[in-house]
This record gives sequence, C-alpha cells and structure tokens, in this order.
Amino acid sequence: MTWRAWAPDAAVGLAVLLLGLVEVLDIDPYRYPDDPRPALVAFVLGIAAAAALSRRLPAVALALVWALCVLQVLTGTQLLMIELAFGVVAFGTARWGGTATVLASALSIPVSAAIAVVWIQPSVFYDALSTAGFASLVRPSSWSDQWQLTAALLGMSVLGVPWLAGLALRFSSRARQSRSFQQAAEAERDQAEEIARLREEQAQLARDVHDVVGHSLAVILAQAESAQYLDEVDTKGLKRTMENIATSARTSLDDVRQVLASTSGAAAAPVRHADLDSLVEGVRASGHEVRSTEVGAPQPMPPELEVVAFRVLQEMLTNAIKHGRRDQPVHVERHWEGDLRIEVENAVDRASEETQPIRSVPGGQGLEGMRGRLEAVGGRLDVRRRSDPPRFTATAWIPLRRTP
Repeated sequence: MTWRAWAPDAAVGLAVLLLGLVEVLDIDPYRYPDDPRPALVAFVLGIAAAAALSRRLPAVALALVWALCVLQVLTGTQLLMIELAFGVVAFGTARWGGTATVLASALSIPVSAAIAVVWIQPSVFYDALSTAGFASLVRPSSWSDQWQLTAALLGMSVLGVPWLAGLALRFSSRARQSRSFQQAAEAERDQAEEIARLREEQAQLARDVHDVVGHSLAVILAQAESAQYLDEVDTKGLKRTMENIATSARTSLDDVRQVLASTSGAAAAPVRHADLDSLVEGVRASGHEVRSTEVGAPQPMPPELEVVAFRVLQEMLTNAIKHGRRDQPVHVERHWEGDLRIEVENAVDRASEETQPIRSVPGGQGLEGMRGRLEAVGGRLDVRRRSDPPRFTATAWIPLRRTP
C-alpha cells in the first residue's frame, strides 16, 4: 500500500499528536512531586497512533486503546482531554472493523465507563477537567457524591456517539454496495437475455434459410432429373420443365429476401393458407406424384402459426423428395379437427440406407428444426418408419391458437 493511501490517516494521527503535546506542555510540573510530562508525552504518542490506525487497522487501534487505558488505571496517570480522540477509534471500529471488532468495540463502551467509575480517583478526573478549562462542569463541593455519574455519561457520549455514527455509515455503505451489485446483476441478466435473443434469432434465420433453400433445391433437382427422361423432340416438355425450374428458383429467392427482411426489422408479408397448396403444387411440378387430402374446413390462424405450418410442411416435402422413392406417390393429409394435423408419408427403398430415420442436421435444422418450431407454439412432432410396406411418416400437430 503506497504512502498516499496512508496520508489521511497520518494527518489524523499528526493532528491528535500536536493537540496532545500542546495540552501536555500546558501542565504545571510544579504541582506534582515528579514531572508527569514525559510519561504523558508517551501516552499522547499512543493515542495518536491509535487514531491513525483506526481506519486501516481498527482491531489493532482498539487493542492499543485498551492497553493505554489499562496502563492509565494501573499507574494512576492523569486523564487528558486529548483522550477524546478515542472517539475516532470508536468511529473507525464501527465503520471499518470486522464483525468481531464491531462487537468488541460495542462492549468496550459500557465496560470502559464502569472502569472509570470504579477505579479512577476523583482527583484525577477533576485535574483533567481543570487542565482543559472545564472545571466549572463539576463542583467538588456539590457533586462529590455524583462525579462518577458525570464521568460515566461523558465517557459514554464521547465513545457512543461516534460509534453509532460509524455504524450508520457502515450500513449505508453496504446498502449502496448492495444496490450496486443488484444493478450489475440486472445488467448482466439483461445482457444474457439479449445474447440469448440474438442467438435465437440466428437459429431462427438458419432454420428459415435451410427450409427455403433446401426445399427449392430439392424441387429444382427433381425437375432437372426428370428432364433427362424427356424425348429430344419434346421441346414443349423441356420448356415446361425449365419454366418450372425458373419459377422454383424465383420463388426461393423471394422467400430468402422475405426471411432476411424480417430479421432486419422490415415488414414481411405473412404466409397464408393458400401457400400450403402452392407447396404441394410445386412438388407436383417437379415430377413427383402427390396425393393431397384435406379433412374439415380450414380455419383462420394467427400469422405466426401460419408461418410454422408453412415451414413444417415445406421441410416434410423436402425430406420426402430427398429420401423417398420417385416411382411412389407422396401422401399429404391436412386435418382441421381441433388442432391442425399435417401428415406426410412417402415410400422408401427397403434395401437403401435411406430407410433409416432422417437425421437432423447439426445446428438445429431438419427434424430438430421442425420440432423446435412446433414446440415454440405449443405443437409437437412425431416421425415413424414402417417396414411393411417400407414407408416414412412425419406428423405435426399445430394448435389453431398460439399457446401463451
């Protein structure tokens, strides 16, 4: 610790030392058989040291005060008004001391008053008041039987008031620190929530781009593969296929722009129920046979649920195109009974590794992406692989009203 840190404490100790020396030098040595000033100077040095240590080392300062007081009682040394500086030590122990030091200083106040009443001689008490010019506070002729009460009250006031002030500042400082810690904790919590929100937005963006691009590329790939089986003279079929590829690419580009616009704060056009039919028609245009059925009357849904239904069906159809057999139809069912239930079933090759359940792509895409979307709105996802006949079925339940 540098000397600058100790400068305020040294200034307090120096001030107490100078005042004490002035008081000691003012004592008339001829009133005593022996000159008491050398012993009192040493006593003043101890008081100044205790005052200087009261902030940095309050326990040491309290112990030094007790040592001085015990020596004063045992030797009958004259009381000095500079001993009022013990109030500085009382303040320091209550303000900066540890728990044990605070308790010890609190007990020291009544104990020191009791010692003063029992052991200090009246002449010592009167001499101290007379030297300081306060002899009028106590008249021995009229207060001879009650000087102890006066001494006890003065001692309790000198020590008790600073001690209570130090304790009040201690609690006030702790309250400020508590508020500071609370504010810091709230700031960290807000920062963590903001980071979590940004991560969720990033994951949502990744899911959206995966669904849009993955579906479009799967449709475009299927259309390009189907073009290989067209006759060379079938220019109309080739043009129709190229037109479908262009339409799929254009739709994918528009969807990606819409996703990016939604993340930048721009208003994005909501996905409507009719777009579910457009997904089915897009897969049909790629050359896959799709058998779509709808049970019940379609019901209106909030925009966020419409987006979930669109993305989930999009991912289901993408998986059916990528992992299903081209020569078998894809079955799409939509049931509007209580919740919206979307089921997509496709045939798989028994001998192919693709008969295994579709694994989610690391990072939250694939099945895990669909499951995360559905669970966020109170829905659920079920995937099953049946062996006879080999088929893969994905079923999603979407509440018609968003779960709070």
